[in-house]
Amino acid sequence: MTNTENSNKEELKKYIEETNEKLSIFSSILEKFGLDLITKMGQTNLKLNMLTDKIDELSKATIDVKALIPQLNNVIENQKILEAEINLIRTLIQKSSISVQPKEMENEVVERDIAATDKKESIINQLINLKDEVDNIDEPIKVIKTLENIKEDIFVFTGGHRILYDISQIINNLNEKETIPEDLKETIKEKTVFWKNKL
Repeated sequence: MTNTENSNKEELKKYIEETNEKLSIFSSILEKFGLDLITKMGQTNLKLNMLTDKIDELSKATIDVKALIPQLNNVIENQKILEAEINLIRTLIQKSSISVQPKEMENEVVERDIAATDKKESIINQLINLKDEVDNIDEPIKVIKTLENIKEDIFVFTGGHRILYDISQIINNLNEKETIPEDLKETIKEKTVFWKNKL
């Protein structure tokens, strides 16, 4: 075997060894890259699962809050009714704080009966007038003022009645309107008859 052949074999062997070494290094790099990629994918998947759980929790919380809205509206509405009733009671207490003379107290029973009859007739007349006139009224404030007066008179006459809550609901309804719709006018007319019969 010549020197040239030996030299070529040595070079080929060396080339093969270098190639094997490079392939080993490349395999290691690929293996490390694959492991890193799998790790990163695992971490990303974990974060996605955590985010999904948080979105689910947020969604449930949103549903719970939406479910509370009707109850909150009821509380606000009832608070407005209570405030209106308290203001009425406060007004009546202020009006009734006038001192009564001893001589007036002797005739108190007779005067109270007459006043009660007059008050009832006054309330009935106001209800009849409201029923007759409501078709020609478009501004809610006019009907509200009339209903407030009727409500106050009923409270003085009865000391408390289911009608008062009924009237408060109509007043609250009117407060939300710019003009009085026809169906609400019909409701008011029906209610005036109902209230008159319940006195």
